[in-house]
Amino acid sequence: MTALPLERERLDIASKVPPVTIVFWLIKICATTVGETGGDAVSMTLGWGYALSSALFLAIFLVAATSQIAAKRYHPFIYWAVVVATTTVGTTMSDFLDRTAGLGYAWSSLIEFAGVLLVLFLWYRTTRVIQFENITSRTGECFYWLTILVSNTLGTALGDFVADDTGLDLGFARGAALFGGLLVLIALVYFFTKISRVFLFWAAYVLSRPLGATLGDTLTKPRDTGGLNLSRISSSLVIAGAMVVLILLTLNWRRSDPDAVHRTAPDVGGNPMNG
Repeated sequence: MTALPLERERLDIASKVPPVTIVFWLIKICATTVGETGGDAVSMTLGWGYALSSALFLAIFLVAATSQIAAKRYHPFIYWAVVVATTTVGTTMSDFLDRTAGLGYAWSSLIEFAGVLLVLFLWYRTTRVIQFENITSRTGECFYWLTILVSNTLGTALGDFVADDTGLDLGFARGAALFGGLLVLIALVYFFTKISRVFLFWAAYVLSRPLGATLGDTLTKPRDTGGLNLSRISSSLVIAGAMVVLILLTLNWRRSDPDAVHRTAPDVGGNPMNG
């Protein structure tokens, strides 16, 4: 009899992470794009600067993440609010390291990539498993969000590095096309190989951030630098509206299939590279 409450707790915790579908990735790309345009809107358009903007978005992230972790079940708007918060704080923190601290895009990307690997290593050493759907502990959930925060910070620097600093003169639009192509490649690998789903998920998660960063810069940067010179605030509101529509679609699907709330990915076992 005592196993039933424990099983219910495990299911409730696991259900707080949405299933990874094509709509998940569409919402994620919107979240990373609005993180770029929204972060730039506060730091540049409103003139807050990178340090103060980073402090603001970090505070928002901590509040949203605390609400998400404390919740007993999946709340899509809370979940995606945390994701957006990681992308905005990632944008301003990365820009602070790149420009204010003077590290540059290449060094920032290397440091932040090392940070992602370190968080994943600590996650595995602590829980003996790295996952992305069937997360059934508070510790795993904390590592999940920490990985997302660091990976979204990396993605901003990586997007800027590829667009501006590689010497290939890719610019924002072609940089977005490059990262989009890499995501398509990962999708093909997913469908046609047996490579670890955990590895592919986190690789796609990291790459979707520079895709959003370059898309956001394509929309809002001046025309003489390869952008469309659209308003950062207006662009952010439109993209956020698209996110809301997509989230509402997932809510309708969940209502039509109530059992999906407790449907999770199979356990990947103790090896972080297992699928």
